[in-house]
Amino acid sequence: MQYDPETLRRLQLALLEMLHEIDDVCRKHDITYFLSSGSVLGAVRHSGFIPWDDDIDLGMMRPDYDRFCAIAPQALPADLRLIIPGSEKRYSPMFAKVMKRGTKFWAQETVEAGFELGIFIDIFPYDDLSPDEATAKKQVGACTRWQRISYLYHAPSVVLPHKGALGAAERLACKAAHGILRLATNEEKNYSKFMEAAFLDPSESDRCTCFSYATLEGYPKSMMVPTVMATFEDGEFPVPGETERYLEMAYGPDWRQLPPPEKRRNHKPEVLEF
Repeated sequence: MQYDPETLRRLQLALLEMLHEIDDVCRKHDITYFLSSGSVLGAVRHSGFIPWDDDIDLGMMRPDYDRFCAIAPQALPADLRLIIPGSEKRYSPMFAKVMKRGTKFWAQETVEAGFELGIFIDIFPYDDLSPDEATAKKQVGACTRWQRISYLYHAPSVVLPHKGALGAAERLACKAAHGILRLATNEEKNYSKFMEAAFLDPSESDRCTCFSYATLEGYPKSMMVPTVMATFEDGEFPVPGETERYLEMAYGPDWRQLPPPEKRRNHKPEVLEF
């Protein structure tokens, strides 16, 4: 499904307004954050949103993320709400979101989970990736597994990579797995196991990653912070310090090239209300 251009732009502008509010809180409380993932790509390649994109991703190192989660519920304006994993029922991601109250951004999986999601910005914590390769592999593997378990526990419908007969088989398998997980586990266990895996190695590392979508390579911390500023729409916002190196690691050496139209994906929901 695709947005009509007017609706997509209205959504982008609503997200941009939210970004300014989050930026104000972080500046006031000296919390370091950076545009992450596709938002960095948009800032550098388009000076704003990727034209077909419908979200904003932010990253924070764990100490800043924890401070933000402690401060934001009181510091954000009244129309914004912070959603924190581990303390929110029927919420499957292992990362926070800032959501605009009174709006709807209902995908099939969030409806099935019973979570009334509004227009949101993702807040990703970046944690230490063990300097020991064997331990790092365990961290990434276990966190990936528990994040997937959490998604399947909350809803039988998840985003799948295939269409046709293979996709149909995957959907049936997910429904079966959902039923089993509802009997075998619970929200508290899923979150606890994810966090246990993320902090499997307590030693400090020079690499970091967001364990919800981790890669074994991770990112050098010195590449992420200190941040630099980049233009995003109507303002200047922080991005990883070695921005082009980050983009090459995240998207490959051809990150400057636009993907073909069939690969220009977004997250268009079943229900969108402003």
